[in-house]
Amino acid sequence: MAEQQTLYKLIVLYMLSRIDFSMTYSQISDFVLGRGYTDGFTLQAAITDLEDDELIHAQMLQNIRYYTITPEGERIIGYFVNKVSPAIREDIVSYLHENQLQLRNENSVLSDYYRNTNGEYEVRCRVREKQTDLIDLTLTVPDEHQAKAISLQWKRKCQDIYAYVMKELMV
Repeated sequence: MAEQQTLYKLIVLYMLSRIDFSMTYSQISDFVLGRGYTDGFTLQAAITDLEDDELIHAQMLQNIRYYTITPEGERIIGYFVNKVSPAIREDIVSYLHENQLQLRNENSVLSDYYRNTNGEYEVRCRVREKQTDLIDLTLTVPDEHQAKAISLQWKRKCQDIYAYVMKELMV
């Protein structure tokens, strides 16, 4: 059983090592559970162990955990990549290739809001590319309804807003 759990950890590490953006649990599980490699409980345990061992890093945004591989995780998968069968590695590469645009878009446009010490709400809107923020905008609004609306609209309108800001500032 321990060998199987190690395989699931290596699958997650291999997935995260093959991309330059973070992935959510939902995205990881879509692949792992969708291919029938294991069940959700076992996958969650593997991800928790990886996080506890500091082989992956999680960032929480709007109740969603975004996972990236750490340098130590990169080192470990480098040593043990051959423990993941060539068929599984090819399956991962194919999945990431076929879904890269969707996965990247889901994780590159981020927004979150929280109540500040003044009782107002701050909405943080970001567009990330390769772990770098292209734009990081924080707006303060008086109520949660407005904060939620801005957060939801950001995903739909961020490209237009980014293009507008760049155009106006490059003049």
